[in-house]
Amino acid sequence: MTKAGAFAGFTQQDFDVFGIPGLEPRMEALISRVRPKLEQLGELVAPVLAEQCGEPMFAHVAKHARRTVNPPDDTWVAFAHNRRGYKAHPHFQIGLFGTHLFVQFAMIYEADHKAQFAAQALRRLTELRRHVPAHYVWSGDHTVPGGQPHGEMKRKELEALLQRLRHVKASEVLCGLQIDAGDELLRDGPRLLETIEQTFATLQPLYRMAL
Repeated sequence: MTKAGAFAGFTQQDFDVFGIPGLEPRMEALISRVRPKLEQLGELVAPVLAEQCGEPMFAHVAKHARRTVNPPDDTWVAFAHNRRGYKAHPHFQIGLFGTHLFVQFAMIYEADHKAQFAAQALRRLTELRRHVPAHYVWSGDHTVPGGQPHGEMKRKELEALLQRLRHVKASEVLCGLQIDAGDELLRDGPRLLETIEQTFATLQPLYRMAL
């Protein structure tokens, strides 16, 4: 369990950072305001995830180092079993767009073994549809906010998302919780940490399919 009271949560000002025009001003605000919270979440959540996953998990806070013109629309801390990086591996994310916080499992376009994961998930599609909570959101693109709530997805829609992951090199799949920027849960650090921990526990079957 994470330590109660160790994290203060997020404020509206944290989400307002994504409305700041220009790369340098937005990055300055991200680095000073948001990144320390993501680093703290990395320290708090990595041991919990390691216990859930049964292997060491390392936190990787987004640096946005390759950006030269366009300011980032989101930022995150990712957790993977690899110390040096996460993009090539199944991983977990906690991050922010201007509209919401996301807590999710991810296989993005650089990930190895996407086809194997998709094949496994397709074989267990009935079980997967039963297991994922209705309010969790599926997405096929980590750069776009939003997605489709699981409870609103028809079987054939989830199947199509997984088939695309299986056959299209640039495809992605993400699944998890989205919390509106105005939700009071985000202001309550201990409750938010508990929610993150519960969400990652719920997503463990997807992670295990990906290994």
